[in-house]
Amino acid sequence: GSRCLVPCCDSLRQPTAADLFGVSKMPFNRHVEIGRVCLVNYGSDYGKLVTIVDVLDQHRVLVDSPDMVRAVHSMRRLALTALKVDVERMPKKTALVKALQDADTVNKFNSSAWGKKIAVQAARKSLGDFDRFKLMVARVKKSAVVKRELAKLKKKA
Repeated sequence: GSRCLVPCCDSLRQPTAADLFGVSKMPFNRHVEIGRVCLVNYGSDYGKLVTIVDVLDQHRVLVDSPDMVRAVHSMRRLALTALKVDVERMPKKTALVKALQDADTVNKFNSSAWGKKIAVQAARKSLGDFDRFKLMVARVKKSAVVKRELAKLKKKA
């Protein structure tokens, strides 16, 4: 076939990630956007689920939650979750609370692996000395039973 002497659009465009690495979709799916539910990972609001209601600049967002006053948070203090609530920019508190309840956000987060992990950490943190001892004894007994059964299976094979 003959080659075209006039450069076409394909030869002028920049190669995309799909062209270079064979990636057909974005590697990230948690974007900083209005309605994104985040977990505060530092500061006085540590451990609270908040919702982004406005993006101020590249590093700061305005967040709100039913049990707190709207506040500006640095993105470094927030961990984005996979949950997103359908709200407009700067909603009234009542509209935000209704959207969070309709989406069942808190229960969805608590039933996720991340929420379960936080619940286990909180339960472990609240254990007393004797409770930790009982947990250790139960773990030792369980490992002994597993070891015994494994030895039986090895003997049969």
